[in-house]
Amino acid sequence: MSDCESPQLTGLAPLLDERCRVLVLGSFPGAASLAAQAYYGHLQNQFWRILTDILPFPAGLVVTSSYQERSKFLLGQGVGLWDVYAACERQGSLDANIRHAQLNDLASLKQRCPQLQAIVHNGGESYKHRRHTEALGLPVHRLPSTSPANASVPYERKREEWRVVLGMYLKLKPDLP
Repeated sequence: MSDCESPQLTGLAPLLDERCRVLVLGSFPGAASLAAQAYYGHLQNQFWRILTDILPFPAGLVVTSSYQERSKFLLGQGVGLWDVYAACERQGSLDANIRHAQLNDLASLKQRCPQLQAIVHNGGESYKHRRHTEALGLPVHRLPSTSPANASVPYERKREEWRVVLGMYLKLKPDLP
């Protein structure tokens, strides 16, 4: 591979089941997430922190709990995770560097998740493909990216926007910290 070429990368398997009412769609996992084989695996990504702040996580289940424990809890709450891209070429982790992307089979979501009520796009790159999710006939929301690259939006604002949208479909904690 020459310096000009980017590696062909394959995304993560969807975290979905028949209980999913809300699907959070990212663009494509960053290098840390691919290495960990875990959605939002970068330690500075605010996804898990936001969700532990707003969802009624049981005592002891926190951001530092195992990915498997957090994932099981999310699915039990009706939240699934996936990305719009199944594969792409990219140097580094920035969405701006994504090339030759292949879309996931988003049309299959209604069959895979019969209780699905809404799609939540985690950031702008994912939201660029809203026509594919709007075709499902469900509400589609764009939320601020939880990526560390989105440092211009304060954490509190991100958390509030996520709380408002997820609160339309899920049971949330009564009070924010």
